[in-house]
Amino acid sequence: MSTILITGCSSGFGLETAKLFLERGWDVIATMRKPNPDLLPPSERLRILALDVTDSESIADVVKNAGPIDVLVNNAGFGAPAPVELTAPETVQSLFQTNTIGTLEMIQAVAPQMRQRRAGVIINVTSTVTVKPLPVIGVYRASKAAVNAFTESLAIEMEPFGVRVHIVLPGRSPQTRFGENARPHLRGMDNADYAPLLQQFVKAVQEDTGPVTYAPDVAEAVWRAATDLSAPLRIPGGADAELWMTEAGM
Repeated sequence: MSTILITGCSSGFGLETAKLFLERGWDVIATMRKPNPDLLPPSERLRILALDVTDSESIADVVKNAGPIDVLVNNAGFGAPAPVELTAPETVQSLFQTNTIGTLEMIQAVAPQMRQRRAGVIINVTSTVTVKPLPVIGVYRASKAAVNAFTESLAIEMEPFGVRVHIVLPGRSPQTRFGENARPHLRGMDNADYAPLLQQFVKAVQEDTGPVTYAPDVAEAVWRAATDLSAPLRIPGGADAELWMTEAGM
């Protein structure tokens, strides 16, 4: 029986991914800052563990308690819309600590066991905002682009050990708490120079009627990465993600 550990399972992509793998017979370790057993159906194949990816001790404890991990999914993260100039230093630090360093530390904690077994899969969930420049989310974009960059190198480094590495890139999702969690970090509406740009950004998001990403799309992309030996390094996580990656030549 294969075991998957997923970070950020309290909602959105992580929660949907945990449900899908449970439904398909896997042992699932669903992690979140504040464990809530009501989020997932009861199962002997499910463990819900407390994990804060910004806390090295928390990471070490979870990996120790998890036992052998066949697939690691780094999904935990958040956004903070603001012009680069106006992004608060503490927000920059928090974005990179959660989105980038947290992902890196999870990999460093789990990769040794996979390397020793000569088997395993590491899947990092980033974003299609990394494939083209966009305003207002520059620092968030940078935190995810950094994950893309070290994941590309990691894939080369782990291949001799039989460990596959993939990047799942979701698009914009109306189903997750991403926007809700990002809203408190919005900066610049009271700045005369940046307010028009921010208003235009918010309006564009609200009025966008194009294709979007749904949580099951991302779960299926993670499933493909975990189970398809021929899966590419980068896998789009939704209809809009496919469009953006095609336009970017990926």
